[in-house]
Amino acid sequence: MIRKLLPHPHLTLLLTVVWLLLANSYTMNSLVFGVIMGLVIPWVTAPYWPDRPVIRRFPKIVEYVLIVLWDIIVSNLVVAKIVLFMPKSKLQPAWVTVPLDLVEPESITVLAGTITMTPGTLTAEIAADGHSLLVHCLHAPDPDGVRDDIKARYERRLKEIFE
Repeated sequence: MIRKLLPHPHLTLLLTVVWLLLANSYTMNSLVFGVIMGLVIPWVTAPYWPDRPVIRRFPKIVEYVLIVLWDIIVSNLVVAKIVLFMPKSKLQPAWVTVPLDLVEPESITVLAGTITMTPGTLTAEIAADGHSLLVHCLHAPDPDGVRDDIKARYERRLKEIFE
């Protein structure tokens, strides 16, 4: 019964918190509306998630989010430095293929989104077989290093969380 009313409790909590952050108002009205949205959206979208992912290690999610936030901050500074001070002739953009060990579609989606959220990189395509990502890098003098960094920093942790 509770599973039908609250199909995705983590999503309910996340949506409520995101609503409060977006509203930038911590009043009772904002909280009530956030909770209502947090309950209604997962309930309405539940039929589209028949095989929802099982999150194995919740503390690892916190670690992953902190690492991604740190990388976003650092990447913002690096991209600003590139844009402001690097001559265009020294810029080395690159396309990098990242082979995937991940198999769950949700974990691949989180990885692709993480790469895109990090300034200076963009996930352009997921291979038709789902075994690799095509990533564009603003400046990558060492494309193999970028690939290895993505696999070590993000993919390994997502594998621990989802699989």
